[in-house]
Amino acid sequence: MREKYESQLRELHQELSKMGAMCEHAVALAIQCVTRGEETLIQQVYDIDSTIDKQEREIENLCVKLLLKQQPVATDLRDISAALKMISDLERIGDQASDIAGLSVYIPEMPIPAMEDLRTMAKEAIRMVNDSIEAFVKRDLVLARQVIGYDDVVDGLFTKIKQDLTAAIAQDPDQGEKWLDMLMVAKYLERIGDHATNVAEWVEYSILGKRSKDGVMPE
Repeated sequence: MREKYESQLRELHQELSKMGAMCEHAVALAIQCVTRGEETLIQQVYDIDSTIDKQEREIENLCVKLLLKQQPVATDLRDISAALKMISDLERIGDQASDIAGLSVYIPEMPIPAMEDLRTMAKEAIRMVNDSIEAFVKRDLVLARQVIGYDDVVDGLFTKIKQDLTAAIAQDPDQGEKWLDMLMVAKYLERIGDHATNVAEWVEYSILGKRSKDGVMPE
């Protein structure tokens, strides 16, 4: 019985890794829509988002089976509970990738303030998603806490982009609506970083039974 249970836990980790990889891919494609004007990729992002939604339901069903049909020990119970929380954040990342892709049709094909910072922000947000899932699968507390700390980097990039775009609007009010669309893209990336942070915090919970923000001091 335990052998079957361990197999199902491995399956859970594999499915979470797949869902995380899909989120990374969706964000990467969405940013290409914005930074390269590749509007042909928009539908691909929407399709990936739909697959992410389906994956969320499948992982949720797997978690319920593990809880109802097996007898998880305390550590495994935290693992499964954390996974249920994580898939909600990953599903939101897919939604925000779709939102970014949808905004791309309003982004002008002209030099855009803060574009390089936006590319960097997207790269770092994607890295956070990847590392948070890897931390869960490997039960790597150090990596999880690195992700949590790295949210400050993504937040800092958002602040800089917001300042640059605000200055651009002041200089050229006629382009203000377009720059606001760019600011929304940056805001969605900031939220993606927040969701990756949430995932990393649930990794902490799965290992320690508590999260940093609940009062766990770094070791």
